[in-house]
Amino acid sequence: MNTLTDLLAEASQGRFPAPDAGPTILPQPSPRDAGIIAFTAHNVIFADVEASWIRDRLPGGDLSAPLNPPFLSALEERMGRPINNIDMLALAEPLGGRPSIALVETAGTGHPRVELARRYRDAVRAWTCPGGLLVIGRGVAGRWEVAIEVEPGHQGRGLGRALARAARRLTPHPLWAQIAPGNAASVRAFLAAGYVPVGAEALFVP
Repeated sequence: MNTLTDLLAEASQGRFPAPDAGPTILPQPSPRDAGIIAFTAHNVIFADVEASWIRDRLPGGDLSAPLNPPFLSALEERMGRPINNIDMLALAEPLGGRPSIALVETAGTGHPRVELARRYRDAVRAWTCPGGLLVIGRGVAGRWEVAIEVEPGHQGRGLGRALARAARRLTPHPLWAQIAPGNAASVRAFLAAGYVPVGAEALFVP
């Protein structure tokens, strides 16, 4: 793969990097996007850092090393950018038809979740329903990403699952979701909505 965009396009079609090889080291797709994706037995590092510097700091044969604290801390210092979170990365194909819940598209002006999305994504669109918010935008290497939020008083009723599934009917593109592993409710919602875990991801934020 020549670019991260190419690699993610292949992954969205179910063609993942070969296990037990790599790491694959790629340039950043944009000044904003830098990080590490761990697929099954294969790590992809996209950062504007010399490949020799990266390889010198990764023990041979240790597939977990790129997402372990020593390497993450060294790369933070090298890039001068803090790491965000280590998220579960999930993927879902689009669905036909209309969402099962009534959604109203909104500019989302001032909503913290929408404003956060606009820091990390382009072409952001947002929809609301009673107790919930759904955001879709183009994130890492131009891939389409989804985020949802359910208000406390509406949690535990299946709304998160409904929003995550509705997102698959609002775009013709494969959808990627970055989910904090400790947010068990969100993990369950996305899994129930048909998203499949494909790896882990750590981003270094500007």
